[in-house]
Amino acid sequence: MGYRLSKLYTRTGDSGTTGLADGSRVRKDSPRIEAMGDVDELNSSIGVLLANMTSPALEPLHAALAPVQHRLFDIGGELAIPGVDIIEAADVTELEQLIDRFNAELAPLKEFILPGGSRQIAQAHLARSICRRAERRYLTLAAEEKINSQALSYLNRLSDLLFVIARSIARLDDTPEVLWRPKPKPAE
Repeated sequence: MGYRLSKLYTRTGDSGTTGLADGSRVRKDSPRIEAMGDVDELNSSIGVLLANMTSPALEPLHAALAPVQHRLFDIGGELAIPGVDIIEAADVTELEQLIDRFNAELAPLKEFILPGGSRQIAQAHLARSICRRAERRYLTLAAEEKINSQALSYLNRLSDLLFVIARSIARLDDTPEVLWRPKPKPAE
């Protein structure tokens, strides 16, 4: 394969537009570009999470999450080439199987938990919240243009997987989860 980026700056975006892979140009704040940016941010956040998951105990989680970065790049490709669908129902099913596998090892959740406890747990929750935003941006785009509904489902399941991964990190690293303590009701 040849070089994909031979020149990093072209000056073609200086007017506030950017080129899609099909040759069309759109505003940099269009719903499509906003969705692409959030998927890219999500992918970067997962990269940071993976880079911090160095404990041998976390290897099963690392191995499960690493392929997700490639699927997110595929979603970015779908967004860059309108009308191209890459994510399939099987990709969504794969995430569901991972959720079921890891969730089966967790104690039932009786309280809301807060992002924290360790750097890795907090990073997993940060990736989860970025994933939710990416999903919302994808929905905004879907209101204007035809999108791949499987990619939308993938983002929805991925946020669930990231939640389960955060809880699994706590279990495998023997780190207590931070439970939400609601503000006490005033005495009457």
